[in-house]
Amino acid sequence: MHKLFRHLLLLGAAALLGLAPLAQAEVPRVATQVPGYYRAQLGQFEITALYDGAIELDAKLLRHAKAADLNRLLARMFVGNPKMQTAVNAYLINTGSHLVLVDTGAAKLFGPSLGYVLQNMRAAGYEPGQVDTVVITHLHGDHMGGLNDEGGRPVFPKAKVLVSLADNDFWLSQKVADQAPAEKQPYFKMARDTAAPYLADGKWQTFSDGSVLVPGIVAVAANGHTPGHTAYAVESEGQKLLIWGDVVHAHAVQFARPGVSIEFDIDQKQAIATRYRLMKEMAASKSLVAGMHLPFPGIGHVRAEGKGRYSWVPIEFGPLPKKMN
Repeated sequence: MHKLFRHLLLLGAAALLGLAPLAQAEVPRVATQVPGYYRAQLGQFEITALYDGAIELDAKLLRHAKAADLNRLLARMFVGNPKMQTAVNAYLINTGSHLVLVDTGAAKLFGPSLGYVLQNMRAAGYEPGQVDTVVITHLHGDHMGGLNDEGGRPVFPKAKVLVSLADNDFWLSQKVADQAPAEKQPYFKMARDTAAPYLADGKWQTFSDGSVLVPGIVAVAANGHTPGHTAYAVESEGQKLLIWGDVVHAHAVQFARPGVSIEFDIDQKQAIATRYRLMKEMAASKSLVAGMHLPFPGIGHVRAEGKGRYSWVPIEFGPLPKKMN
């Protein structure tokens, strides 16, 4: 009782003297995330993953799976249900001779949760004016929307833009657009509007499967998601990385069940066949894989689990090799 009385007297004296109480003051929350970039070394190539943001996809968009199976797979990986958080990534490759950007993110075509590729590129130490080559996996807005600013002006003024001939002939065709369902036609216009400034400047170029886009980067057919959906094989000093675009949208489901497709796949059967083929090849080769909708930074390995099933093994955070003088 004596100790309690003494303590109260001390508190009263502190209050009279205007002294702060002994308890720590509250600290405001910072409420921001770290910049969205991740650096990795591939031989002599520097790979920088750039985070454009995240969107929520409804699990109902997935096809060829029972609801109970989807619920089990999503719960197994602690993924939200029915809304699955899905990252949007891009990749910047410094080959030493070229600065190549693979996809550009969505800009603000799909709302405020996306559109941070440029911000994160600058945080990573690069400027869009330094990019000399932009390669696009396919002409969906979340992969090409960042080509232009809000005024429709090119963001990459020095760059040539490379797209597959098949996707070019599909998405930029007014005839194809006219034959598409009414709800799909805005996506054709989005592609045409985004391509227009680069077409006008003569910087929009097409390629065929197997083309060497710059030394060390080769186009790999990965169609199904779109007619010309393309992956990019990157190799330096024997080290390999396959940037496979939209082969996977829902990592919690589609590695374990590659036969599950998504509504956005234009050719569902072909998209499934492509996923099986690339997962089998990557698991066998043990090469690195990068995906535009895999959890950021979206780089890792595919592990075979038997009977046509696979799992995703993300890379570990680690230091880069020290620069050699």
